[in-house]
Amino acid sequence: MRTAFRAEQLTDPHMKDAEKALRTCVHCGFCTATCPTYLLLGDERDGPRGRIVLMQHMLESEAPPTPETVKHLDRCLSCLGCKTACPSGVDYSALIDTSRSYIENHYRRPLPERLFRAFLLFVLTRPKLFAALSIVSRWFAPILTRLPGKLGVMSRKARVGERKRVDGSVPDVSSGAPRILLLPGCVQRTLAPGIDAAATRVLAREDMRVERLERSGCCGALAYHLGKAEMGKEYARKVIRAYEEESAKGGVDAVLITASGCSAFLKDYPRVFADEPEWKRRAEGFAAKVKDFTELARPAAAPAAAVAAAPVIAFHPPCTLQHGQKISGRGETLLSAAGFRLAPIPDAHLCCGSAGSYSLLQPEIADQLRARKLAAIRSTGAEIIASANIGCLTHLAGELPTVHIAELLDWAGGGENPVRLEATSK
Repeated sequence: MRTAFRAEQLTDPHMKDAEKALRTCVHCGFCTATCPTYLLLGDERDGPRGRIVLMQHMLESEAPPTPETVKHLDRCLSCLGCKTACPSGVDYSALIDTSRSYIENHYRRPLPERLFRAFLLFVLTRPKLFAALSIVSRWFAPILTRLPGKLGVMSRKARVGERKRVDGSVPDVSSGAPRILLLPGCVQRTLAPGIDAAATRVLAREDMRVERLERSGCCGALAYHLGKAEMGKEYARKVIRAYEEESAKGGVDAVLITASGCSAFLKDYPRVFADEPEWKRRAEGFAAKVKDFTELARPAAAPAAAVAAAPVIAFHPPCTLQHGQKISGRGETLLSAAGFRLAPIPDAHLCCGSAGSYSLLQPEIADQLRARKLAAIRSTGAEIIASANIGCLTHLAGELPTVHIAELLDWAGGGENPVRLEATSK
């Protein structure tokens, strides 16, 4: 499609990437069939093709975006199903991230929205604070979970988490074992600390030494995808610095974070720093080491007897795994090799509605997408939902037990029965 950006606008590498994405789009409409919000709402402006038109007009004009434009762009999940389906190769992620940053800098949201977004960023990126508030949510659950709107949704999600001692045991590894740096992340270390512990044991059995990179902090995805690009970059710089310091002490074979949403963003750091040549270079060196857990884990046969008799599992591939990182089928291969029985989910390419902070900011749409995904899972007869991202597991929890793939593979290798499976496996 034609564009009319001024030469001065295209001196910004991010705007240049967005303009390239716009020119690549041929408006064929293939993306609409893979867009969860378009399938749900039926409005062209709530599908990729319509949003692309809105973004073009907004970015070219350099005028403040209208409330209507903001509404429809806010409804985008950034699931990138459209990017996978696009025959022209439109980089929708570059376009939507640039647009959200533009909205953040040129549009003044109503005060309640600004306060809630600031609250989310302040709480979710501080694990100790989030852990304390999660405890309070459990204490006052009868009241807090019945609150209307977004606070009620957040209170219900904060209650989902492990309440049992985490097994911190790790098998011995050889002196020459590959060195893996593990980023503990933010929300997951509070809601499900057993995931990292399980992943560490799985990789140790494959003779990989996993070391926690405690000083890394938040990866920056939450802030960046909310349009706060500079804040997201500051988090990213901290992660890169922590990695470089550890790398200077000895070789690093891979960088791991067990939430696929975070690993997708870590791999995208070079694009985040497109306008800063020195940091882009450092980001490229860091991103080259990033691996998702499903990439590091190896298929292992000979499952434990208990696993061989385990209930049927529906593996929900997160959008950040199949669309963001382009890793498809790896999770299913790992689980099948370990002896688990899998039930394929119809329309597995569609988002469950979690999408990072989306389920908190757009709870009505997110709940409808959750109901659709759970209905698809129920149709398979599965008794357990497995995934590779804490956001999906938290969003889908409540109807069936939810468990991370690392916990299942740990169980298959002789580890403890995952805590969320106990009621099912008795």
